[in-house]
Amino acid sequence: MVNREFASKILGSVPHAVGLYFKLQDGTRVRVAGLVEDGKYANLTEAQKPAMFFPLLQSPASWTWLVVRSTRDPRELAVAMRSVLREIDPGMVLAIRPWSTELGGTLFPSRMATISLGVLGMMGAMLSITGIFGMAAYSVSKRLKELGIRVALGAQRKEVLQAALGRAFKLLAIGSGVGLVLGLLATKVLAFIVYQATPRDPLVLAGVVLAMLLLGLVATWLPAQRALGVNPLILLREE
Repeated sequence: MVNREFASKILGSVPHAVGLYFKLQDGTRVRVAGLVEDGKYANLTEAQKPAMFFPLLQSPASWTWLVVRSTRDPRELAVAMRSVLREIDPGMVLAIRPWSTELGGTLFPSRMATISLGVLGMMGAMLSITGIFGMAAYSVSKRLKELGIRVALGAQRKEVLQAALGRAFKLLAIGSGVGLVLGLLATKVLAFIVYQATPRDPLVLAGVVLAMLLLGLVATWLPAQRALGVNPLILLREE
């Protein structure tokens, strides 16, 4: 039995793989009797690899795996399987484990990596939000005199807010663009660490960029609104 990747790369034909011959390293000529789907044989993040499977009589082993799929209760199924196998060979050493247990052990490194990256991501987001609010408040505080002059000259609140938010929006747009590029580069590394991580998820990337933009605009809008609520004469005296 060979998988589809083996049939494609080694035999050169997937539809006509059954019945073809190939040679092993020792020169043994082997005929393909069946075709199976590709799978994961070493870890869950590996690329598709050619694989071949031999009958137990042709390739004896001291142990073997038997995979059983059923809708019955796992405990009842384990008892029935153990009873049948004991009848075949009373001295057989058995270890019956549910698929969830086997898969849990395989997914443990990826789950730990996901949790660690999630915690680091939350900490980074908190630092980013704190930095955005701090820089926005500082930027508006340095322009209080300018805002006071605009208000004293009769500028409307909408126009003053646009003036306060315009520069911040440009900086946020540049920062979001740089962050988007760095995020795309980081997801390539993430795809090798976390199982089924999509290197380019437009929904997640767009959501992160939009969230940072909105947070930056709110961070600038709040101190600007507070500044506009102060008497223009007081703003003009600000250094």
